[in-house]
Amino acid sequence: MKLEDIKSVYFLGAGGIGMSALVRYFLSEGKFVAGYDRTPSPLTEKLIEEGAVLHFEENVELIPDECKNPENTLVVYTPAIPADHKEWDIFRNGNFSIKKRAEVLGIITKGKLGVCVAGTHGKTTTSTMTAHLLHQSHVDCAAFLGGISKNYKSNLILSEKSDFVVIEADEYDRSFLHLEPYIATITSADPDHLDIYGNKENYLEAFAQFTERIREDGYLIIHEGLEVTPRTKAGVKIYTYGRESGDFHAENIRIGNGRIIIDYVSPWQTIKDVELGVPVSINIENGVTAMAMAEICGATAEEIKQGMANFAGADRRFDFHIKRDDLVLLSDYAHHPDEVRACAKSIKELYEGRKITVLFQPHLYSRTADFYKEFAESLSLFDKVILVDIYPARELPMPGVTSKLIYDCLAPQVEKSMCSRSEVISCIEKEKENIEVLVSLGAGDIENDVPRIKEILENR
Repeated sequence: MKLEDIKSVYFLGAGGIGMSALVRYFLSEGKFVAGYDRTPSPLTEKLIEEGAVLHFEENVELIPDECKNPENTLVVYTPAIPADHKEWDIFRNGNFSIKKRAEVLGIITKGKLGVCVAGTHGKTTTSTMTAHLLHQSHVDCAAFLGGISKNYKSNLILSEKSDFVVIEADEYDRSFLHLEPYIATITSADPDHLDIYGNKENYLEAFAQFTERIREDGYLIIHEGLEVTPRTKAGVKIYTYGRESGDFHAENIRIGNGRIIIDYVSPWQTIKDVELGVPVSINIENGVTAMAMAEICGATAEEIKQGMANFAGADRRFDFHIKRDDLVLLSDYAHHPDEVRACAKSIKELYEGRKITVLFQPHLYSRTADFYKEFAESLSLFDKVILVDIYPARELPMPGVTSKLIYDCLAPQVEKSMCSRSEVISCIEKEKENIEVLVSLGAGDIENDVPRIKEILENR
């Protein structure tokens, strides 16, 4: 089936952050778009406002008539959909064209100049930053992002004049192997998704396979020190990047008074006094590779400098909700031990001498089972830890795997408590007078409580 022959698109898992960018894309193309998701959210509300016909009950009767013709309906699914899902069953047995999100993304972007950001962590911020640098420059770009850009209030950016398309290249379920990058960045390769990959070696092998997919006239920009061994085609130019070393790096780093200013150094130029719009130290590295990609695509030094300064970030990535001298509340999507560690270090650097409390919701039973000791080690960098029940996402419970595994391994000096998911608000109510800096951390539904937490803290 060719995309131009499609009249209707049905999404199984429409509310996922990656899926929703495709929902928006097909709406922009004038297709009839419908779908199912397990729970409503602010994002699904927006998709409905934009024209998608969505429902939240597993019910074949709710599939619109427009999506019942296999000759002109494309079905897009997320691997998180259970195998016994009734709607999924109807489409599988009905001779429909069925594709994973990543396959569709690969088809849409084929023939474009893909600027792809891969990595265990850092990819959402880096891809959102790169898209902003290009979109606000004379180069322009389209983008399919894994987070909501605060500059554009969307995870989809469209362009009528540019062949560049920025893509968050997700390694989950080997999705990124459907892409053909012109430029690829690998930000990190700390083992994750071991429920899919089984072990570290298989995980690293997938990243090596990703490098094989870069076009012959393309570029690979890889963070210094990663265990990934590139297997690029002969013509691909390979560069390294890092905070203060690598082909692309920062010099003259100045951190203080809530600001970060750097000099950006590339093989071709130095751009002095670049200010980070989101001033957390991990964004020095994210910014270096975003600027590298924008520079290779043709953005000017002045455009890069201006874009970095007015970059507003992505939702749930160092997302400040209260920023006062006496009180700070922020949320972050960190759900891997290395992300938690990077988050803790960045916050401690920004708020030296302040008591930092983290409200952490582990994401997935399998990830908790694999990394509970590493989570405890990273969380022990905070002064106080409030641990919430595990968010299951696509998984069923695993015997003996709860947040208590992490709790029991926390360092002795850390203040700690457990809190059931349903009691998060009352936990914060009890703690509110003792909070100086509070971080809501995790990739689950803990984010839904942030507006209420903000209210409680502001009115204490």
